[in-house]
Amino acid sequence: MDQEKTQFLDEHVFCNLENQNNGFDSKLIKYFSTSDFEIVLSRIEKLGIGILGIESWLNGEFYDVRTPDDYNVTSFDSRWYKNAFLEFKESDKEFLYSASYELPKNSF
Repeated sequence: MDQEKTQFLDEHVFCNLENQNNGFDSKLIKYFSTSDFEIVLSRIEKLGIGILGIESWLNGEFYDVRTPDDYNVTSFDSRWYKNAFLEFKESDKEFLYSASYELPKNSF
């Protein structure tokens, strides 16, 4: 992800949230608790940002991934990532979440 997109996400989506990546993955990838990731999803929906994929991690290990293709929609359709997140939450596991974001062309 280029610096401009990273800065935009840091300032508008990830601000005041705690990155849980303690070195188990690239420092460029931010991981969030369930409660913080819920805030991330709310913010990106309001900003019209898409999600290309959501990864769940358990105890520092990759667990599962969901993508818009799993729901036959585009990355900008908030229904898919809300449903995917709900499915992860219903497992009652203490996941950390990361995602790949797609910013609309007019974000900057």
